[in-house]
Formats: sequence, structure tokens, C-alpha cells
Amino acid sequence: MNGATGNATLDLARPQTRRGAAIVDGPIVMVTAAILLLGLIMVTSASISFAGREGAPFIYLERQLEFSLVGAVLAAAMFCIPTAKLAQYSLLLLIAGAAMLLAVLVPGLGHVVNGSRRWLQLGGLSFQVSELARVLTLIYVASYAVRYEEALRAGLGGLARPLGLLGLMALLLLGEPDFGAASVLFITGFGLLFLAGARLRWVIVMLLAAAGVMALLVVFSSYRLHRFTAFLDPWADPFNGGFQLTQSLIAIGRGDWFGVGLGDSVQKLFYLPEAHTDFLFAVLAEELGLAGVVVTLGLFLALSARAFMIARRAYDAGLKFPSYLASGFGLWLGVQSFINIGVNMGVLPTKGLTLPLMSYGRSSLLVTLAWLGIVLRVNHEAVHGGRRALRVEA
Repeated sequence: MNGATGNATLDLARPQTRRGAAIVDGPIVMVTAAILLLGLIMVTSASISFAGREGAPFIYLERQLEFSLVGAVLAAAMFCIPTAKLAQYSLLLLIAGAAMLLAVLVPGLGHVVNGSRRWLQLGGLSFQVSELARVLTLIYVASYAVRYEEALRAGLGGLARPLGLLGLMALLLLGEPDFGAASVLFITGFGLLFLAGARLRWVIVMLLAAAGVMALLVVFSSYRLHRFTAFLDPWADPFNGGFQLTQSLIAIGRGDWFGVGLGDSVQKLFYLPEAHTDFLFAVLAEELGLAGVVVTLGLFLALSARAFMIARRAYDAGLKFPSYLASGFGLWLGVQSFINIGVNMGVLPTKGLTLPLMSYGRSSLLVTLAWLGIVLRVNHEAVHGGRRALRVEA
């Protein structure tokens, strides 16, 4: 192939020049629908007892279903936006994310729940801005990885700049405080930069430095230190600091191979706090047993793996920024799911993180489905881009 043909191939692979019928990835839609359906069932089971005391036993099911439908509309809307537009406005999106994180810290704007200022009130509804801000930050990181690819691959300088940005956004999250969201953002950002070509030795050095900073944050924060010590030995204080974890472990232990039966959980009956949100996995393990746990883990692994497959397809089509967007979703889904399940099983200290697409939480659900719409858009552009490149080469 001569040079002119090579340039033509690159130009025709650009997303803004492609036209054609929408291509929706069937496997990712089916796996997402399966996780959503399982989540709706478990949210209903986990919440029905205490919701029933208020006279509306299915209120959480109704709300979760409503926001699932709204999220599907958002996914369709994001599917219609070319990824080139996201790259073009990535800096503005980053600024918007930072502004939201700052706004939530302002008294009167930020809404306090359980001692944390993480929500903005929007027309009578609260929205957890960290969910959206993390995605906007990762969009910018993906854009940076494309624009400064040579500097990123060359050495520490190219890696330090985006890490400084991630550190700044993490500090804003810690101000809420939201240690879990800050950790997920930092780990996902690190992973994305490594996939984009950052040198492994510098990534390891910076990861160790970040781990040291996080350790200091735990040591010099009394409530984080209390959580950590409770995690190390929850049975030493089972009715106070270790209460959530001990109840979660009891629930998982009762599940055995096939569970006690759907709807028959005992721990959800006012023993296990946040049973329909942060500790939904424990209720699932109790009611569906190891079999249900394996199916759930398989669904999340399948969704994350499919996102990486789409990322690879986009990269092969010459679409680096879309590839990094899909990779970012796959990394984020894997990291947050691992942390949530690890917390439920006592492998990690307690964090206020939802299980994506399953736990009750409108902000998390809406943002996750919108991000899935972006991943579907990446697949659409990759397929069209690959076909056009093949036609030119032929």
C-alpha cells in the first residue's frame, strides 16, 4: 500500500466521516439487561420488609425500574453522539465535573446524608455528582492519552500531568468525604494510562506513592482508622464498628450452595444496614447461595470482557480515543464491582460504593447506563471504521 492509500485509510476511519445504519452490540445489551433484571429482583427482595413498614413495599422496585428506563433513554442519547465530539469538548467536560464537585461542598448547595456531603438537589431529586464527575474526568484522561501519546510513553513527565489531575479530583472527592469514589477514580485512571502506553516501572512507582498517601489518609483520619481496625477484626466489636461486616458475613455464610430461597433472607430484616444499596450482594449470597454468586460474577466478568473486546476492535480500526473510552468503562466496572463485593465479603474495608447496575441508587444507575451508551457508540464507530478501511485497502 502506498503512502496516499495509507492516509486515505486513516481519514476514512475517523468517526465523524462515517455514515450508515446503527450497529448495536447484542451481547453487551443482553448481559446488561440480565444484570439489571437480577438487580431489580434483589432490590425488591432486600427492601420489601422495611419499605412495607411505610405502606409501600414495592416503592424501591418502582423507582429502580423508572430510573432503569430513564437510563436506557440516556444510553440511546449517548449512542447518537459521535465520540469525536466527546474528545473535542473533553476539557469543558472536565471543568464541568470539577465544578460539580466544588458545588457540592458549598453549604446550601450540597445535600448532607449520613454525614457526607455528596449530593446536589435538582428539582426535589438528589444527584450524587461523584458518579458523573468520575466519568467526565476519565473522558479527559482518554483524550490526553491520545493527544500526548509520545510524552506519555517517553517517561515520568508525561505520566505525572494526568496523575496530578487525578490527584486533584480525588482531593475534591475526599472533601465530601468519599474515599471509595476517590480510590476507584485513581485506580481506573492509572489502569487507563497504562493501557495507553505509560511505562510499567513509572506506573508502579506512582502507584506505590499513591498507596502511601492513601495509607496516611487512613492513619490521620479517626473515622477511617476506626473503619480499618474494625475491618481487621469485626468480631471484636460486632455491635458497633464491626456491625455491618459481621451481619454481611453472617448473610453470606447462611447462603451455603443454593441459598435459603428468594425472599427468605433473615439478615435483611433490619439486621444488615444498607441491604438494598451497598450490601445488596450479601443478601443475594444469602438467598441464592454460591450458585447465585457465581452467576453474578460471571455476568460482571462478561460485561467487562465485552467492553475490552470492543476497545480492541476500535483500536484495530485506528480509533484510539474511542478505544480508551471503552477500556475505561471495562476497568471502572471491574474495579468498582471488585471493591463492592470485596467489602461485602470482608476482603476490603467498608466503602460506600454501589454494585453497578444492581444496587439501588439512581445516580449510579443513570450514569452507568449512559456510559454503556458511549461503549455501544464506540462499537458502532469501530465496525463502520473497520469496514471502510477494508474497502479502501481492497
